[in-house]
Amino acid sequence: MSEAILYDYWRSSASYRVRIVLNLAGIKYKAISVNLLTGEHRSDIHRARHPQGLVPVLDIDGHQFTQSLAIIDYLNDTRDLGLLPIDPAMRAKVRAIAQILAIDVHPVCNLSVASYATELSGSEDTRALWMKRFIEPGLGAFETMLAAFEQSPFATGASLSLADVCLIPQIYNAIRWGADFSDCERIKRVIDACDAHPAFVAAHPDAVKPD
Repeated sequence: MSEAILYDYWRSSASYRVRIVLNLAGIKYKAISVNLLTGEHRSDIHRARHPQGLVPVLDIDGHQFTQSLAIIDYLNDTRDLGLLPIDPAMRAKVRAIAQILAIDVHPVCNLSVASYATELSGSEDTRALWMKRFIEPGLGAFETMLAAFEQSPFATGASLSLADVCLIPQIYNAIRWGADFSDCERIKRVIDACDAHPAFVAAHPDAVKPD
């Protein structure tokens, strides 16, 4: 079987999610950086991989996949990672809490969206204000919904779930942009647990940043 290839960008939270799950699955992969700041994602070569010009793209098992949540679903299903409960109701609840960040917060805090908001305002200060405007209430909602689960020690229980995978990359962004989540005690306990897990440590942007 050919080596898995991940086309990503070190600071991309969507790529960060996929790196975590590849590590959880114990899949060795080759990382190829697509520099979003220099516009490599808009090249014809990359658009042939991903028509939207986004990251990540994962080549694995003879297939090429886009969209981080779809990639994670595939890896979860084919590698039996248990990132979602078997019970349909609980499965839906874990998906819902994860999607607060991955579907509601992340798209409006995407580099291209925040850059456009900054361009329209004519002030670079807009970028951080924009990020905090969406990250803080998103994390607040995530914190509230965590009350339905016991953090022992992870977001939804004793084992890692999709909620943890989506939370930690968003926390990286929150810290980067100065978003306040100081009153989110449940989230902070989850961060402590994930920060001690080798799959998360190895996926951290500082661990994969190109030289």
